Amino acid sequence: MKTAIMTDSNTGLSNAQAQELGVYLLPMPVIIDGNVYFEGENLTAEEFFTSLEEGKDVTTSQPSPGDVMDMWDQILADGYDEVVYIPMSSGLSSSCASAKGLALDYEDKVFVVDNHRISVTMVLAVKTAIQLKEEGKTGREIQEILEKQAFDSSIYLAVNTLEYLKKSGRVTAAGAAVAAVLNIKPVLTIQGEKLDAFAKAKGMKKAKKMMLAAIAKDIENRFPDFENKKIIGAAGAGLTEEEKEKWMAEIADAFPGAEVFYSPLSLSVCAHTGPGAYGIGISV
Repeated sequence: MKTAIMTDSNTGLSNAQAQELGVYLLPMPVIIDGNVYFEGENLTAEEFFTSLEEGKDVTTSQPSPGDVMDMWDQILADGYDEVVYIPMSSGLSSSCASAKGLALDYEDKVFVVDNHRISVTMVLAVKTAIQLKEEGKTGREIQEILEKQAFDSSIYLAVNTLEYLKKSGRVTAAGAAVAAVLNIKPVLTIQGEKLDAFAKAKGMKKAKKMMLAAIAKDIENRFPDFENKKIIGAAGAGLTEEEKEKWMAEIADAFPGAEVFYSPLSLSVCAHTGPGAYGIGISV
């Protein structure tokens, strides 16, 4: 049985990274002033953030059914017997539910995983799927294992501005204005479902310390087995190379011996966070 692993660009993986891992990557659509672009194909991060800064109308959408099925058909045509598809969390988008409906026409060939992940924890789920595949697990077995592990993850995200969450209706204009004046950096969290408020910090430096402390608490209280693995994902929105390296170093200092990797927040996520956001995530 030849099994393919497929995911989407909400992992933050580039096309080159996906090819290196041997997985298929579905680009997420981003709509700028009514024109549809696809992350990693005809839209660069630089072009995207320039559009945000210029005040263009930037929105997101789930992939079209045709694009999803075309990739499944291509994978099967490439000689694979089955596809394990890991889309972004069903708690954050209807794309997972849509894919599960489409998969009914691909009985025993396409297995859509409702893994409740995004960004760095989604990367870890993909790597787990690759490992399970190498161990000889079938597509159905990989799906069952990943869905059983779905809530064994934790993400914290500090946004630099509430301006873009205001545009998407996730925060009021008054709340965004107060946060800007007081230099308040909201810290959000995802514990397997939707994005929820976690805390507020005065400045990004304190917000990052707050996230590190929250992850340490999760390891102690929720994931005692994490000490045997110690893989931590760092994320960011439009960070410079220096900012990225500094954030990874701060995480490494807080968790000695941990393997720290970086995955940028996808452009479809950045449309809501805006530039300058920092994230951290773990999964077991």
